[in-house]
Amino acid sequence: MESENQKLLQSYPYFWGYTPEQDYYTQQRITSSTSNFTTPRGITLFTRSWLPLTTPPRGIIFMVHGYGNDISWTFQSTSIFFAQMGFACFALDLQGHGHSQGLKAFVPNVDLVVHDCLSFFTYIRQSNTNFKGLPCFLYGESMGAAISLLIHFADPQGFKGAILVAPMCKISDKVRPRWPIPQILTFLAKFFPTWAIVPTPDLMYKSVKVDHKKVIADMNPMRYRGKPRLGTVVELLRVTDLLNKKLCDVSVPFIVLHGSADVVTDPQVSVELYEKARSEDKTIKVYDGMMHSLLFGETDENVQIVRNDILSWLNDRCNGRTVE
Repeated sequence: MESENQKLLQSYPYFWGYTPEQDYYTQQRITSSTSNFTTPRGITLFTRSWLPLTTPPRGIIFMVHGYGNDISWTFQSTSIFFAQMGFACFALDLQGHGHSQGLKAFVPNVDLVVHDCLSFFTYIRQSNTNFKGLPCFLYGESMGAAISLLIHFADPQGFKGAILVAPMCKISDKVRPRWPIPQILTFLAKFFPTWAIVPTPDLMYKSVKVDHKKVIADMNPMRYRGKPRLGTVVELLRVTDLLNKKLCDVSVPFIVLHGSADVVTDPQVSVELYEKARSEDKTIKVYDGMMHSLLFGETDENVQIVRNDILSWLNDRCNGRTVE
C-alpha cells in the first residue's frame, strides 16, 4: 500500500494534488498570478503574487525562499495562508532557482541577489496605488531569512518588520564542512566556482519531519537535488560569517522562529540574534523538538502553532485590523 501511495503522490502536478491552480486558489479564497521581472542588471526572475479574494489587503509581505527551494511548491502554503488572513504577498525565484534565469543553485554573489529583491519589492510598492500607506513586512526562510536581514541593512527604514524563519545566520556545525574542507573549497572555488562537488547530505530529509510530507517535498520538479556548487557554498559561508558579526546591527522589528531540533541552521544563533539585536521590538519563538521546515514539514498541528504565532505578531503591527 505504501508503494502504491508513493506512485500516486509522484503524479501530483501540484503540492496540494490535482486541482488546477486557479480553481484551488478560488477554493482557498485568494487570487494568485505569475509574471517575470527583469532586474536592473538584466536578470529575468520568475515572480508570484497571492492576494485576498474579496477584501483589500491590510499589509504587504515580501517573501524570500531558501537555498535549493522555489516559490511554486510547498512554499506557497504559507503565502496562501497569509493571503487568506488579508495580506498581499509577493515573492520571486532567486537567481539560479525555480523558473528564474541562472545556473541551478549557483549563487556567486548574495549582494546582487539582495539588490534584485529590493528592486522587485520597490517596483511592487510603486506600481500599485492601492498599496500606498500599507505596512510592509519581510518574510524569509533559512537562506531567505539571511537575505531578508541583508535587505534590511540595505534599506533600514523600508520595512515595518521582519519574519525570520530558521534564519541561516550561521550554518549548523552538524552540516557545515569541517576544517580543512572550507579552506580547500575556498581555494578551488576561485578556479571552478560552478562545480557541484561539495560533500553534504540532501538537506530536505534533515528539514522535514513528517514522512508523507517528505514524499510531497521530494516531488517538487524544481527542487535542486545536486551537490552544492563550490561558489555557492563559499558565498554562503561568507554571508553567514558576516551576519553572525552584525547581529548587533539589526534594528528592524522582528520575530524569529526556530525549531530546537533544527540541524540545518543553528537555533542558538537565533537566540543570539534576539539577545544582541538593537531592535526595541523583538520576539523569539523556539519550538521544542521541531525541525528546520517549521511551516510545512512538521505535523499539521505544529504548523498551525507556528502560523498562529506569526499571525498574532502581524496583527499587533497592523493597527489592530484583523481578518475573521
